[in-house]
Amino acid sequence: MKSEQGQLPKHVAIIMDGNGRWAKKRLLPRSAGHRAGLKRMISLSEHIFRRGIPYVTLYALSAENLNRPQEELDALFSLFREYFTQNAETLRKKGIRLNVIGDTALLPADVTEMIAAGIEKTAEGKAGVLTLAIGYGSRQEIVSAVNEAVRAGKPVTAEEFSLLLGTGGMPDPDLLIRTGRELRLSNFLLWQSAYTELYFTDKLFPDFKNADADKAIRSYLLRERRYGSVGKND
Repeated sequence: MKSEQGQLPKHVAIIMDGNGRWAKKRLLPRSAGHRAGLKRMISLSEHIFRRGIPYVTLYALSAENLNRPQEELDALFSLFREYFTQNAETLRKKGIRLNVIGDTALLPADVTEMIAAGIEKTAEGKAGVLTLAIGYGSRQEIVSAVNEAVRAGKPVTAEEFSLLLGTGGMPDPDLLIRTGRELRLSNFLLWQSAYTELYFTDKLFPDFKNADADKAIRSYLLRERRYGSVGKND
C-alpha cells in the first residue's frame, strides 16, 4: 500500500485507550474491557505486521496506571500472565521479537519473570519487533537516560541519547494512533515522537478494527513529512 506522498510507515505506535469505558457502556466490569482490549491488541498487532510494517509499539500500562485500584491492577496482571505464557511461542514461530519498555520492577515478580522469559524466547526474531510499554512513562524514561549519560561523564548527541532510551536501536514512530477520543500523548514516547504523524479516533480500543488501522495508515500515506524543511506546496 503506497501513495504519491510516501511509503508505508516502518513503525506504528498505538495508545490503546478506552477499555474501561467500553466495559462501562456495556454494564460490564472494567476487567472485561481489559480482556477485550487484550484480544484486540493481539489481532491488531498481527494485522499490522502482515501489512509489512516491521515495528509495532503498544502502550499497555502506564506508570501512572499503577495508581489504579488494586482490584483492577490484579485483573491486568492476570491478563499479562496469560499473554506472556500463551503468546511468546506464537511470536517466536512468526519471527517476531518481543521487547518491553518501562519499569518492570514495579510489577509482581512472577510477571517480571514471564516478561524476561518471553523476551529471551523470541530474541532471534527477524520478521518484526513488538514492543509493549508496561509500567512505562516517557518522562521517567528520559530522566533515566539523562542520568545514564551523566554517569558516562561526556556530552552526547541526540542520536547517542536516543540509544539510551528503551527504544534504542529502533526507528522513531512514523505514525502514532490514539483511540478513545482523547487528544494527548499521555507521557508516551515524548522524545521519540518529535516528528511522528498523529492520528486520533473516537473509537474505543476494543472497537478499533483492523480496517480502522488501515484507514489510519491511508491517512498517513497522504501526508507530506517535511521534518522542518519547505514542503512542495509551501
